[in-house]
Amino acid sequence: MIDILSESFWLVLDPLVFATLVIGTAFGIVAGALPGLGSVIAVTICLPFTYSLGQVPSIALLLAVYCGSVYGGSISAILINTPGTPQAAATTLDGYPMAVKGNADKALGWATFASVFGGVFSCLVLIFAAPQLAALALNFGPIEICALIVLALTCIASVSRGSLAKGLLAGIIGLFVAVIGSDPLTGDMRYTFDIFALSAGFDVIPVVVGLFALSEVFVRASEPQKAQARIIRYTGMILPGLKALKGRWSVLLKSSGLGSVIGVLPGTGAATAAFIAYAETKRSSPRKDEMGNGEADGIIAPESANNAVTGSALVPALALGIPGDAVTAVMLTALVVNGVTPGVRLMADNPQIVYAAFMALFLANLVMFVLAFASARIFALVLRLPEALLMMSVILLSILGSYGVRGNVFDLYVMLAAGVLGFLLRLFGVPLAPVVIGLVLGPKFEVSLRQGLILTDGSFWPFLSSPLALVLFAAAGVAIAWPLYAERSSKGQAK
Repeated sequence: MIDILSESFWLVLDPLVFATLVIGTAFGIVAGALPGLGSVIAVTICLPFTYSLGQVPSIALLLAVYCGSVYGGSISAILINTPGTPQAAATTLDGYPMAVKGNADKALGWATFASVFGGVFSCLVLIFAAPQLAALALNFGPIEICALIVLALTCIASVSRGSLAKGLLAGIIGLFVAVIGSDPLTGDMRYTFDIFALSAGFDVIPVVVGLFALSEVFVRASEPQKAQARIIRYTGMILPGLKALKGRWSVLLKSSGLGSVIGVLPGTGAATAAFIAYAETKRSSPRKDEMGNGEADGIIAPESANNAVTGSALVPALALGIPGDAVTAVMLTALVVNGVTPGVRLMADNPQIVYAAFMALFLANLVMFVLAFASARIFALVLRLPEALLMMSVILLSILGSYGVRGNVFDLYVMLAAGVLGFLLRLFGVPLAPVVIGLVLGPKFEVSLRQGLILTDGSFWPFLSSPLALVLFAAAGVAIAWPLYAERSSKGQAK
């Protein structure tokens, strides 16, 4: 084991590998911060460069881009209320409110620290526990993954503070939008009304950009007096000190652990991990009453969890040959092109490649920590633009990001419609986060549920007889019942 780690370490310290790490991380941060690009497009753009780099440099480049893009999404989520990637959607819940209060520098500092902590935590766990985590992943079939996503969907109750009914309505809207298009199992058209453009369904990016970014522009335009109070004051980044970290280590460790475990499960992804971590922190944090109003725990939880996924997602990809999401699918393509065959024999036949990947990701997180300060300065300059120019820049980025995902003009109409919907929901006090939760998790929930029913010949009983699924369903039941109890208790005390 020591010999393998030593050999992998020297492979990663090669000058070419380190150069690709720096370049890939910088590009990933920029790509993640720009709404619409995201991890998949960023990694795909870099794919042609891997054909001539060799095995380890190729892996290092793609992992650095992946790592940087997941973190980069938090920058725009905090500063302009627009998650650059779906993985950062949960970060807006407390990141932007903290920024509006005049603490954008601290909010980005918390996001940076939590991201690096989660990524490093995941790498350290994987270096010593990758085989055990691969075995754990084999215990999760469609039924267990369905139960896990049900637990993630309970985050709707957690973020619907003050009006659970409005939050559930928003969640239903998100779930309905998620099922529009072709059936994932049969290919039948659903709710398309013979409109061909709807046959592919709605992409997440135009909807998220419209809901958050465009609706923010509409709100500021409709209330110019209140808009002045929402201008973000930001000059740089302030990392949390030891005093601020006191009492938050449990959130960091728990969320990083959740991200490391959830990332191992194929088909879940960083967005699912972020929402589960947020919901768990909302349930257990001693500062849970402040979450949603700019509480640091609401930034720490999703950012440490989604960055922990970047490492653990490699376990099913490398050890089992199963891509957990689109990003790892692209990575598997690059590995195959470079003569590496993912699967159960990889860790036995080429363990130095596997551990080199983990170490490359470890270094990418450290490089990201350094580059984060440079990117923060750039965004500070952008935010000094006059309000009108800044809003025009948001609109331009929204248009470019929404169109660039699929090169489809229809996505621009989707973005506009989502912007109008987000504006109306804000007027009536309906939270936006449940819409995104339903949209992101809905397709995964449907596929896992229907796969489970196919395996059980349409019977729901096996869903409750699986011990692991039963535990997850029980946790989901508690997560749903507790906000109802708390809301009823608060109303009783008010009387």
